[in-house]
Amino acid sequence: MTIRVLIVDDQIMVREGFSVLLNAMPDIEVVGEAVNGREAIAQVAALRPDVVLMDIRMPELNGIDATREIVAADADAKVLVLTTFDLDEYVYQALRAGASGFLLKDASARQLADGVRVVASGEALLAPTVTKRLISEFSKLSEAPRPPALAQVGDLTERETEVLVLIAQGLSNAEIASHLVVAESTIKTHVSRVLVKLGLRDRTQAAVFAYEARLVTPG
Repeated sequence: MTIRVLIVDDQIMVREGFSVLLNAMPDIEVVGEAVNGREAIAQVAALRPDVVLMDIRMPELNGIDATREIVAADADAKVLVLTTFDLDEYVYQALRAGASGFLLKDASARQLADGVRVVASGEALLAPTVTKRLISEFSKLSEAPRPPALAQVGDLTERETEVLVLIAQGLSNAEIASHLVVAESTIKTHVSRVLVKLGLRDRTQAAVFAYEARLVTPG
């Protein structure tokens, strides 16, 4: 199946560049573009893309608020945030808003396409070398951090809590299975139960939850 993508960025060169790169992939099609968050919300409603590539800093409505509105309107919406290292402080807010992950704007064509495929498949784009550091560091800078959800954590079994911590550390299902020496199908079951018990939509929110509940120590 072809993955339908909406590109949201106020810079025309960025939109055109990403559009050329993604349309060159046999399994990806750019179905629309938007220049700000408000237009993105309208385009998502009209086009129903599989993945939204969302810039953060834009006029009229920024990418964080747009992501929040898009996800609120459709819990299955998949938003992949675009950022640069000098905008790292916004990534944590975007993840809390419901984004499924993020990509750096200087990503290669292969990284961009792979990121779109990962998010489209329902997985979160959690790179251990970058996402872990960002969530760890900028959870401390959140303007309105949520208190540790100890009651919800108490609903998890010991193994489910262990899986949640490993998700927050950026491990894939296969890597978690290898680490715990169990079948990957078993891990998929644990992940599904964790998401249901905590009322979370995907692995990204699970990672944010783990940091906010202090199950993972920043470092």
